[in-house]
Amino acid sequence: MRRRIFGAAAGAAVLGLLVPLTGCGTSAGDDGDDSTLRLVAAEYGDSPANSSKAFWDTTAERFAAQHPGMKLQVQLLPWADIDREVSRMVKAGKAPDMALMGAYSDFAAQGKLYSADELLSISAEANFLPPLAEAGSVGSTLYGLPFVASSRLLFYNVSLFTKAGVTAPKTWSELKAAAKALKEKGVKYPYAMPLGPEEAHAEALIWELSNGGGYADSSGNYSLASDRNIQTFRWIKTNLVEPGLVGPVPPSQLNRADAFAAFLRGEVGMLNGYPSLLHEAKARGISVEAVEMPVSDMIGSGERPPTVGVADWMMAFKQNGKRVQIGKFLDFLYQDKNLTDFAGRYHLLPSTVSAARTPAGGGGIDKTDEAFLTALRGAQLYPVNEPNWVTVSDTIKRNIGRALEPGVDPKSVLEGIAEKSREARSG
Repeated sequence: MRRRIFGAAAGAAVLGLLVPLTGCGTSAGDDGDDSTLRLVAAEYGDSPANSSKAFWDTTAERFAAQHPGMKLQVQLLPWADIDREVSRMVKAGKAPDMALMGAYSDFAAQGKLYSADELLSISAEANFLPPLAEAGSVGSTLYGLPFVASSRLLFYNVSLFTKAGVTAPKTWSELKAAAKALKEKGVKYPYAMPLGPEEAHAEALIWELSNGGGYADSSGNYSLASDRNIQTFRWIKTNLVEPGLVGPVPPSQLNRADAFAAFLRGEVGMLNGYPSLLHEAKARGISVEAVEMPVSDMIGSGERPPTVGVADWMMAFKQNGKRVQIGKFLDFLYQDKNLTDFAGRYHLLPSTVSAARTPAGGGGIDKTDEAFLTALRGAQLYPVNEPNWVTVSDTIKRNIGRALEPGVDPKSVLEGIAEKSREARSG
């Protein structure tokens, strides 16, 4: 989610775009004006042509028309900067009224955020998709309002699969057999495994879940070095990495963006992806299908582990005391039309039950994205409600790929990551 599971190329985003609401009252630049709200939001586009500014322009105009006298400033920041910049603002006593970004739990733990029940009606709060609401809650209190989301599915290049004489795998052993057949046909990356520091925590969790593991146990405690997780990485190393079925770049050095680029060049047989990649591949004429991640042969037959889900979070800060004004804006923003408009621009999924039910073609879910929505309904998200998740996820991203390096026992790497997570929690 950081990746970023959204806004992959947002390093090209424009820093500090401002979208002022028009209407009566004082200048939108007057942060002391109770009628002016300030939102700091991540830039989801990767060029001026698809900048998020277009969405916020339209949203601002429509909101102002319905709420005369209220104003909004929207500052857009690249994904690479927004967590750090918002944290700096909060620490300096200059928190925005709202932020749209990838992490909220640090602020919730510090008592800086309004809860959802202080901002939204009961029906609006109950409208969030359950897995997203759960991930946005600390204890039983919702602080991170999910805005847009995504899930992961296994993509395969149909043309390459046809040439190799294989079909979509349903188990790890079938995935290994397909990768071997693809390699024999000269496919550069039979299975692309991006465990480089960009987004290794996503790929790792996908594999761990498919073997009944994951980052946390049923009580919500970290279980980074569980027996299942160790078993998962030992299997990957023995069955995919050592036989050369993951391509010429070691997993620890392969970033998601590079794996996706190779897929779009037709060099990858299989990889885990999300909706925007599927749309881009089809636009380039690549025949591609998306299926559930194959399950381990070591878990019970017929068991369907959850896929990985990711969301980005809207949060409201208490510092400026604008609870009522923020509530009015969020009631407007979370209308189905606005959510489906934003999600559709970036081939993401809306966060609410009602928006997800909107028929395709009517401003709702694209037919291509319906499989991802189905997966999202039963997905497992990162433990983003843990206050130290940002630190732990960074540790995973920078270290998990080493578990597959020659001469390394995955157990030692996972136990090292677990130890650092305990230090982060105790610190």
